[in-house]
Parts: sequence; C-alpha cells; structure tokens
Amino acid sequence: MPQVENIRMFVRVYELGSMSEAARDQRVSPAVASSRIAKLEKHLGVRLFNRTTRRIHTTEHGQAYYQGATKILQAIAEAEAAVATIANHPRGSIFVAAPLGVGKRFIAPHVPDFKDAYPDINVRLRMSDRNVDITKEGIDIAFHLGNLQDSALRLQKIAECPRVLCAAPDYLAKRGTPVHGQDLIDGRHDCLLLRYPGAAEQDWALITETGPRKFNVQGPFESDDGDVLTDWALDARGIANKPVFEVAEHLKSGALVPVATETPPTPASLSCLYPHKRYQDPKINLFIEFMIARCREKLKESEAAYQLPR
Repeated sequence: MPQVENIRMFVRVYELGSMSEAARDQRVSPAVASSRIAKLEKHLGVRLFNRTTRRIHTTEHGQAYYQGATKILQAIAEAEAAVATIANHPRGSIFVAAPLGVGKRFIAPHVPDFKDAYPDINVRLRMSDRNVDITKEGIDIAFHLGNLQDSALRLQKIAECPRVLCAAPDYLAKRGTPVHGQDLIDGRHDCLLLRYPGAAEQDWALITETGPRKFNVQGPFESDDGDVLTDWALDARGIANKPVFEVAEHLKSGALVPVATETPPTPASLSCLYPHKRYQDPKINLFIEFMIARCREKLKESEAAYQLPR
C-alpha cells in the first residue's frame, strides 16, 4: 500500500518536525522520505509543508490533513489487529522503551525468549533513564519506574518496588552514618543524583514519622544512568537512592549498607504504558503479558536475595 506509507511518513514528519528525523524513524533515507511527501502532496494537490534549508513548517492544509491521516492509520492498525486475532498469528514490529535498570535486568534478557515464542514479531528496544514521549518517538510500550504524572495513556501496574538509601562502608567510615533524611541536607553528605533533561523530580521523597516528605539533597556527582550511580556508591563516593532490585546483591554481600533507615524512600511503581486503542494489537498484549510475568518473577528473586531491615 504505497499511499499508506506516504501517509505514515507525513504523520511522522508532522510529529517530529523534521524530515531527516522522520526518515530515521521510518528507516529510510531522507531522499525517500522527501519523495513520499512529494507524492502525497501531488495526490492531494496541495502543499503540506513549507521547507527552508534549516526548518520545515506545516501548512494550514497539512494541519487539517494530520487529523484525518492519524485516523486512517489507526483504522488500518485496528483492521490488521482484528485480522491477526482471527488468524492467531501476530506479526510485525514492537517499539519498546524502558529505563536502563529495568531494561537491562527485566526486559532485554527475555526478548530472545519472546522472539523464539513468536518468531514473526520483532522487538525494537530503546533503553534510557530519561522520560520518553511515546507519541513523538513512535513507542508502542513504555515501561516506567516511579510515580506518574497525569497521562492520557493506558497504564498497567506491574508491582511496587521498594527503594533503599545506601552507601559503601568506606564512605560511612569517613563521613558517618546518617539515620534520618534530615542528616542528608545542607551538604552534610554527598548524595548521588539521577538527573537528566526534562526530569520532573529533583528531590528525594522519604517516609517520615509524619508521612512522606521531600528532601532537597545535594552532591557533587550526578548522572542520567542509574547504574553509574551504583558504581559511584560502590566506589565510596556518596549515598545513592536505589530500587532494591538494582542493588540487592551488593546489599547482601555488604558492599553497600542501608542508611537513614528511620526515613526510607517511598516505593517506586513499576508500570507499563501504551496508547489507547479500540482494538488492542494482539502482539502488544502478548509482549506485555510475557514481560509482566518475568518482571514479577525477577522482583521476587531480588526480594529473596535481600530483605530490607524493618
């Protein structure tokens, strides 16, 4: 269906605001992307984009066409999903996003098993601790660890993941062992910070005697990769706020020690998000069910490896 591919290319150019980015997204060359837009414009008899050497702007016709174009693609997706359900033979590609810690430990190890079970489904995994825009980045499923803001997406909760404040014994020997969140502020300790562009939360949410409270912690080290923070904690560079499943083995071995145990961090919800669809694509359902089972199994293993002190 060549015209459908032209429409799909138009939608991605509109959403990404760039011909080259849309070409990369659709795995074609910029020349092919430009050709598809040109063919669609010729078919419609109007210009959809105004192009300059540096920028691309949607015309009034393009803005009007986008609404109908997305409905066309959605209708095709629903029709294909319905046929796949009847045929019981799902196929195609799934674009998945996950935080680094979740992706490395829960998702990536099981993608080959999923592929073996469903050889006609391809999984495109993107891992990053930054927030992703599911619509703009063409993501089908996004795994999320943490509290969610209001979202128009569908959400399926997987589990509550306990967190722990921890540090290396060598760090505590030099700087002392904090017992309360109040001990972490005003530069009394070096906190290892997960920071990335667009992060909505910069404080640590801890459970105090009066309920959850946010503490504005500081430190000389920050990264957008949670595993880097673990490495720094192991190197006695500061205190990390980590999901237990990421550091269970280090806690069990004594390489890391729980601190500020009077005010533990609030748990983080592990969930998966996906866009609303009238008929949910069966391959999406299969992947979600497959990975949820394995996520819960892995979390049980980490709980068995290390139990937080009460």
